[in-house]
Amino acid sequence: MARCPSVRSEISQIFQAAFRSTVGEWVSVEPIVTACNNPKFGDYQINNAMGIWSRIKGMQSTYGNPVSIAQDVLRNIPRTSLFEKTSVAGAGYINVTLSARFIAERLTTVLHQGVDALAPELPVKHALVDFSSPNIAKELHVGHLRSTVIGDSVARMLEFCNVSVMRRNHVGDWGTQFGMLLEHIFETGAEVEGIGDLQKMYVEASERFKSDEQFKAKAQQGVVKLQRSEAEYHAKWKSLCDVSRRAYERTYGRLNVSLEEKGESFYHPYIPYAIKALEEKGLLQESDGARVIFLEGYDIPLIVTKTDGAITYATTDLAALWYRVHVEKAEWIIYVTDVGQKQHFDMFFQAAKLAGWLPEHGFPKAQHIGFGMVLGEDGKRIRGRKGGVLLANLLDDAKSRSHKELIERGEWSGQDLEAAAEALGYGAVKYADLKNNRETNYRFDFDQMLDIKGNTAVYLFYAYARVCSIIRKSGRSIDEIKQICELVVEHPHERSLGLHLIQFTETVEDSISRLLPSTLCDYLYTLSELFTQFYTSCKVNGSLQEASRLLLCEAARLIMKQGLELLGLTPLERL
Repeated sequence: MARCPSVRSEISQIFQAAFRSTVGEWVSVEPIVTACNNPKFGDYQINNAMGIWSRIKGMQSTYGNPVSIAQDVLRNIPRTSLFEKTSVAGAGYINVTLSARFIAERLTTVLHQGVDALAPELPVKHALVDFSSPNIAKELHVGHLRSTVIGDSVARMLEFCNVSVMRRNHVGDWGTQFGMLLEHIFETGAEVEGIGDLQKMYVEASERFKSDEQFKAKAQQGVVKLQRSEAEYHAKWKSLCDVSRRAYERTYGRLNVSLEEKGESFYHPYIPYAIKALEEKGLLQESDGARVIFLEGYDIPLIVTKTDGAITYATTDLAALWYRVHVEKAEWIIYVTDVGQKQHFDMFFQAAKLAGWLPEHGFPKAQHIGFGMVLGEDGKRIRGRKGGVLLANLLDDAKSRSHKELIERGEWSGQDLEAAAEALGYGAVKYADLKNNRETNYRFDFDQMLDIKGNTAVYLFYAYARVCSIIRKSGRSIDEIKQICELVVEHPHERSLGLHLIQFTETVEDSISRLLPSTLCDYLYTLSELFTQFYTSCKVNGSLQEASRLLLCEAARLIMKQGLELLGLTPLERL
């Protein structure tokens, strides 16, 4: 299936030709195309004339100012059915208004080929998204929410663009903590049946490790025995991992998030390969008995092995990156963690570039996307461990509140009610996180996130259900209408809605290039508002334009549904 380029890129190609014809003998120009904030000026604006003027003034050209350049550029635009109107404003801004026919034709393509026709083309085919990544023996808490839902949304957007995505759960399943946990379980003879038992054992073992030197020494020997794969230790470690994994998978299932686990232990055999590669590049140096990499711009080195030969997080991360680049052939590796780990990632990415595993520019590339904290209603950080908020409990609360809301509406019962409460409750939690710029902190407020008004998942769900209701109440088959009727956009609110719908491609492009799901959230909220304006101003069922407007509703439904699913939400057809 042929994909439609973004409207922005089509405009860019047209103006690239116009700039080449106008000023090509003096400068090379990459068009700067942006959507207009104020529709009275047009749909898009091209802001190159001022920059071109600053570069060519003084040369032997006939242009006296940016406006004259912009006017000549418009005269050199190739013939196209894309534009209805073009103009020059202010100091040389070029404004263009798309033709209603073009908008209708692009929407018709969506109706006949599906939303996949709007999926952007990306320069990579294989990506890896490292997200969620909890520690074994600890329950998923609210601190894992952001990494899990942001990483899942990024993976979904890449998959929509036909990129093969490895969804990687880099769990903490190796290291000193397992020595202390195993020794404590062996000494006490405790039975571990569930994640609650396991977390209790972990807390007890941690307290002993801090206060009992004899136990600490024994725990350190336990790590050695585990690393040697001694049968008793390896079998118990594996059983503990299975207990944690079952608990994680229940929560991931509720969130509709899929992950492939490759924890720290998986990369342990590859550490010697990574260290050897670093040695061959002459990057490792001795410092107080440790082996480190000194990096430009940092006061501290990247520690690869400690004085006692023990490995660090950096060691495992370097081995994982080596494996992901050389074995899995990932072209784009994305790490989703809190912003506090930014320096760690910057340092080990720089080390990987010095080792020749990553180029300075282009692909393969590794990228860290950081996120801020989840705050309580008091504005303080919500703690996950030791008396804090478990993610499963938070989801229970969200479902319970949505369940109550749906019962009050009186339209749901039985299994349908349970499924709807989960879709609405879990969706509200996800969207409340994703709509925020991921780098900032945000306040967790159930009342706000379940509000029917404002930028919430509930508002978007109601907008989607309204679209479905209009189509359903028409009693007509959309497939039949598509075969015999033409979609037209004549009314101003039809046009505003149609224009926004065909900008879905560039919205997904921007969300991926900036790794900001909030960009897509903003788009969907605006879409919901534009649809509300459309259906309150333009009668659909029973109007003279019924067939065309039902097709416009269907295009809105398809794109709204796809957008919600890219955020990991499950829209409801009725509410």
